[in-house]
Amino acid sequence: MQSQFTPTKANLIKARENLSFSRGGYALLDKKRTVLIREAMTLVDRANEIQKKVKNQFEDAYSTLEIANITLGVNTVSDVAMSIPKQEEFQILHRSVMGVEIPMVIYEKDENKNPNYSFFRTNSALDNAVNTLENLKYLVYELAEIENAVYLISLEIKKTVKRANALEKIQIPRYEETVKYISEVLEEKEREDFFRLKKVKSKKQENS
Repeated sequence: MQSQFTPTKANLIKARENLSFSRGGYALLDKKRTVLIREAMTLVDRANEIQKKVKNQFEDAYSTLEIANITLGVNTVSDVAMSIPKQEEFQILHRSVMGVEIPMVIYEKDENKNPNYSFFRTNSALDNAVNTLENLKYLVYELAEIENAVYLISLEIKKTVKRANALEKIQIPRYEETVKYISEVLEEKEREDFFRLKKVKSKKQENS
């Protein structure tokens, strides 16, 4: 690194500016890393909570669905299931977390939604299974959003850590070494110039 810089005052100023810029960049990356890690940990905790809810609701849904299959018959339950239209009442928007674009699943939950099938060949077990799976759908939306966010943030954390380490362990020490080297060379040169000037003055005084 030293060989790339001629020990001049201009290069010393430039090296100091680069050092200051690198330290500032490291401070920003370190802050970004801290915020992203905190955000990821919060999301992971939330994902674990939702996964437990999803597991419980799946168990409840399959339990009531099993009762419906026994009481109504598998063919009847299958026919009702096929008659329910596929619905995707959601939008994908984005939010930014320290420059990371995180997709958000936006939906409006309809609490008073009427069934899409006739009550004529069905029973309460099937109704419960349908309602449970309907509510489960919203949990899956939320879980998908959170798990995707954790994945994207994790990738950004790795990139940020790599850049921060490069600055901390390579770039900053190099500029510190360069500033030290140029400063020492210039100081030595100033001392030599000072003694040289002192000798010249001394000779002039002797001659006079």
